[in-house]
Amino acid sequence: MGKPHGSQPSGSQPSGGKRLREVRLRVRLTAGLAALVTAIGLGALSGATPAGAAGTTLAGLASARGRYFGTELTQDLLSDSTVTAIAGTQFNMVTPGNEMKWDTTEPSNGSYNFAPGDAIVSFAQQHGMEVRGHNLVWYSQLPSWVSSLPTSQVQAAMESHITTEVSHYKGEVYSWDVVNEPFNDDGSYRADAFYNAMGSGYIADALRTAHAADPNAKLYINDYNIEGEGAKSDALYALVQSLISQGVPINGVGFESHFIVGQVPATMQANMRRFAALGLDVAVTELDDRMPLPATSADLAQQATDYATVVDDCLAVSRCVGISQWGVGDADSWIPGAFSGYGAATMYDSGYQPKPAYNAVVAALGGTGGGGGTGGGGTGGCTAAYTETQQWSGGFNGQVTVTAGSSAITSWTSTVTMGGGQVISASWNGNATWNTAGNVMTMKSSYNGSLAAGASTTFGFTVQTSNGDYAAPPVTCTTP
Repeated sequence: MGKPHGSQPSGSQPSGGKRLREVRLRVRLTAGLAALVTAIGLGALSGATPAGAAGTTLAGLASARGRYFGTELTQDLLSDSTVTAIAGTQFNMVTPGNEMKWDTTEPSNGSYNFAPGDAIVSFAQQHGMEVRGHNLVWYSQLPSWVSSLPTSQVQAAMESHITTEVSHYKGEVYSWDVVNEPFNDDGSYRADAFYNAMGSGYIADALRTAHAADPNAKLYINDYNIEGEGAKSDALYALVQSLISQGVPINGVGFESHFIVGQVPATMQANMRRFAALGLDVAVTELDDRMPLPATSADLAQQATDYATVVDDCLAVSRCVGISQWGVGDADSWIPGAFSGYGAATMYDSGYQPKPAYNAVVAALGGTGGGGGTGGGGTGGCTAAYTETQQWSGGFNGQVTVTAGSSAITSWTSTVTMGGGQVISASWNGNATWNTAGNVMTMKSSYNGSLAAGASTTFGFTVQTSNGDYAAPPVTCTTP
């Protein structure tokens, strides 16, 4: 995970500037979500995210543009079916949050633990995803034994660690963040254990060592506050120029991109271009876009604009290979734990429903509509997303979330089309009509028609199925 983005408001950095360990603040059961569980049962969460057809998912749309769209996962989330359903459907690249860092993989000198990282790799392989290895050399989440070594022993320890870990994952990892966050914001080098022992030459040594262990893996330097042009990105640019001139194997630069709403650097695309012009790939590696809580419709709309801007910048640079969001949804984001009073930083809300940012990304990638799963769609005025909330032998309950676009709306109409053998038998939270076969429902808003920009409402319905068909129905949304 990256450090807080440098454009943060005064006082928003963790106390004393100390880098917070990536501890998940998984505020799963907020009051509203707990009420939902009580009302409709745990089945509502286990099926909260319908699968998407490949051509309509973030991964599918990005692949069509020659890019990947990834996410970050930690091992504890692999037991959460809601999270894994989204991750395995919407994304085609995964970055382990902590499982490949030094304090996990080699907590004591020469004693390795790859089981957590192996679990992430296994999940990725089961879902046809690639893996970004994160990370090999970093000043943070570094076991104390490394920092306690005499300087004469640090290089050997670093080389041994890199060789052992990269060899373990040889052929299974697409790229490695070989060196993570080597610079201070003013462009000077961090005085960590590696720099103190070897000077800036530790970076070249780390890259050469990783390449020797897996010549086919892409090798990156990853950092934050380098997204726009400035002192820190200038220092990194000079470094990679020097590495290239020395013949050091380096393939890419990772832009962490931990933003605050409304503060995506205007020079991000130009900055990507200058690194790409050196013959390097660039990637957005840890994207999120935080805002003060509670989130407002204006901030959610701005977040949608910010996400779309990042996608547009990447698409405009041929060597921008992909984008990864840091976390799947707001409930598993690191932001609330690092920035008091801030959150709502991802494309999915705390209940794992898609936000306006999701729809903006879909549109930026060339898709139509949105909603985060099969059948989601809509006009520019609103979008609709389907969720199955309960299932039993012979039927199920469904819910549709209608979300206003970038402008407020006063009414909406949603259509739900069931498959053969599925018949709608009841509905609520709107004015519904359905065709004579009972398999196409048109729901018009009632008391819930007026929505602020980015705001959502829901309606529900019951379906009887005569042939065991529980498939998610396509849903659409239109405004007058």
